[in-house]
Amino acid sequence: MTYRDLNTPIRTIMTPGPVEVDPRVLRAMSTPIVGQFDPAFTAIMNEVMEMLRQTFQTKNKWAFPVDGTSRSGIEAMLCSIIEPGDNVLVPIFGRFGYLLTEICERYGAEVHTMECPWGEVFEEEQVIKEIERISPKIVALVHGETSTGRMQPMTKIGHACRQAGALFIVDAVASIGGVEIKVDEWEIDGIVGGTQKCLSVPSGMAPLTYNERIEELIRARKKVERGISTEGDREKEGLRSKPFIKSNYLDLSMLQDYWGPRRLNHHTEATTMLYALREGLRIVLEEGLEYRFERHKHHESALIKGLEAMGLQIFGNPACKLPTVTCVTIPSEIDGESVRRMLLDEFGIEIASSFGPLQGKIWRIGTMGYSCRKENILHTLSALEAVLIRHGTDIQPGKALQAALDSYGVQTFRKSAQH
Repeated sequence: MTYRDLNTPIRTIMTPGPVEVDPRVLRAMSTPIVGQFDPAFTAIMNEVMEMLRQTFQTKNKWAFPVDGTSRSGIEAMLCSIIEPGDNVLVPIFGRFGYLLTEICERYGAEVHTMECPWGEVFEEEQVIKEIERISPKIVALVHGETSTGRMQPMTKIGHACRQAGALFIVDAVASIGGVEIKVDEWEIDGIVGGTQKCLSVPSGMAPLTYNERIEELIRARKKVERGISTEGDREKEGLRSKPFIKSNYLDLSMLQDYWGPRRLNHHTEATTMLYALREGLRIVLEEGLEYRFERHKHHESALIKGLEAMGLQIFGNPACKLPTVTCVTIPSEIDGESVRRMLLDEFGIEIASSFGPLQGKIWRIGTMGYSCRKENILHTLSALEAVLIRHGTDIQPGKALQAALDSYGVQTFRKSAQH
């Protein structure tokens, strides 16, 4: 059998991830491979750590990626600090709160949950009261929930955790590089991001950072792999009173030795993905965090104005909207999946559906990273209008693009009257 060369179609990807990869990142991925302990490569590792500190707005010593999708970073963070029987609080306002719950349960935690309707978030005081009530060891919380397009405020929760002696762990997969996150100022102990969303890097790495409170805990559970451990390592393990971290691959204590000066072999680093992450982070910092956050809001505003002018309803509480994901209520008279298929087949545009109680009820349009561009917003609005007309939907033709152009401040030209 003969296989043709790989030739994927060109798409306009307007989902909440993955998104379009910046062409500069794709170029970086063609950089020649060097060995993982080559000084040229370890220098790149150190650069990535420093770039991550700047992006997360932290002075933490430890900031590095876990090789694997975003979920691997979340699991690495949680499995490295959870001991069987630990009390964990997980406030749930969408699909990925349930993911945090499941990971914690699999490592033996006693998980306490609190829930609010999908499309809303918690008042910070609600979470703080629950922290005071159950005294958890860990509070695990999603920042940007892509399943509902909501963003959880958390300027006070970290301080409340610190006061209660709890560790504050945050899932920022959908928000890092797209909205403001101040790890140190918000007193976040551990936080995990994603590459395939606002950083515009392919999926395959999970950047994270954590402070000395977490480092102290995982060092107390450290176990060096037997095939590479020294006699000194084994003597220290014999004095350990805490159970060792159950995962080998996702053990942050061993990853510290890999990313730190010891350079103790743990796995073969995903060289090309690290090139990609370095370039993605370089682009973020070159653009400037504040400017980048404003750019995401700028294009989000144009998209919303266009959708509303068309006659569509934006789902969820606008006060807590995630700027990088816009959820649209699907008109009751049409098949949402049919609209998505036609957008993809006829216009090469991909938008997303949702999960759980929102499946079939909303579309989710991502405006993340490199996908968050003016031409993408205008192309998506024009195509969606055409597809909805084809589906017999009662909309306002011609209004969407004009509203978006108004939002962008595009000048209106009129022919001068002749005398």
